[in-house]
Amino acid sequence: MAKPINKEQLEQSIQRFITACKQAGLKVTHQRTEIYRQLLLTPDHPSAEMLHKRLLPMLPSISLDTVYRTLTTLEQHGFVSRIQTAESQARFEAIYEPHHHLICSRCKQVLDFHWPAIDQLDLPANVHGWGQVDSKTIVVYGVCRQCAGH
Repeated sequence: MAKPINKEQLEQSIQRFITACKQAGLKVTHQRTEIYRQLLLTPDHPSAEMLHKRLLPMLPSISLDTVYRTLTTLEQHGFVSRIQTAESQARFEAIYEPHHHLICSRCKQVLDFHWPAIDQLDLPANVHGWGQVDSKTIVVYGVCRQCAGH
């Protein structure tokens, strides 16, 4: 499983985010930075609604619409990733290192994991002519141990 981000990694990631926003011509707002920080800190891949509820205590004036618009902007600029799940709500994460996902079909828990052997493999020959591949992500669906009753 992926390790939680420590305080030093968090601050380095925030500084890289601020620099990258400026380079991309994006305003560095408190709301944008806090949304990104929350995604770095939370391993549960929250939906926009979950993020909004978590941010309200520290940003009482933030609207759900602002959270949605910010996530869309950050995704378009490659700062966050939308997790493909079987549920109707999109889930999000900050992009900070290559990894893959385990998704429980019952409780909807999303966990990160690393699989270096897959990361190092070349794509099959029949997809080489497809175009430019920017990343490879494996999503494993199943039932977690807790839901299975073990």
